[in-house]
Amino acid sequence: MGADTGLLLDRLAALAVPRRRRVVVGIAGPPGAGKTTLVEDLLRAAASRPGLAGRVAHVPMDGFHLTNAELDRLGRRDRKGAPDTFDAAAYAALLAQLRAPRREPVAAPAFDHAAGEPVPGAITVPPGADVVLTEGNYLLLDEGDWARVRPLLDEVWFCALDDDLRRDRLVARHVAAGRPPLDAHDWVHTSDEANARRVGPTSAGADLVLVDGRVVSAPA
Repeated sequence: MGADTGLLLDRLAALAVPRRRRVVVGIAGPPGAGKTTLVEDLLRAAASRPGLAGRVAHVPMDGFHLTNAELDRLGRRDRKGAPDTFDAAAYAALLAQLRAPRREPVAAPAFDHAAGEPVPGAITVPPGADVVLTEGNYLLLDEGDWARVRPLLDEVWFCALDDDLRRDRLVARHVAAGRPPLDAHDWVHTSDEANARRVGPTSAGADLVLVDGRVVSAPA
């Protein structure tokens, strides 16, 4: 597990008290800050923890990427990952559906990283899921349809990381996904960094802040 995964698991357990609707916890932060790694750690730990096993589901924001065909139509393929390259309204609608008092199965899209495309209906959140984790860059962005997202999240945890380390990890990630190293470096230092600059200031709206997996700020 990550540095403070146990502490965060305790927090999830406290949120997962019996109630009519599901609880939705957002994991926000800039590209490469460790959001997905944190979610994966939490899901593994929750699956083996009495009282949480079978009660925690996952819906990534990445499933709401616009398709490559739509990005080509809009002339935005070279800025894929920017706030306007997602369907924020559909994402907010899905979060509202997850929080509905009537517990029904909810279908959500996933994202195929190999193909670079969303996959509609690839995830099913069952009625028995009491907590849903959702991660993405723009959960705290207060503009356009993104402003509808924060009120639909019971808590938001913000992941931060030293910028040089974060950029190095991003370059390595892009290379592992098949980008040539020079292309990966250019993408990270232009597109990804432009997105990171949009996301950084939004940490002020988080309930809890982590740096490299360790909690550094939380309510008393």
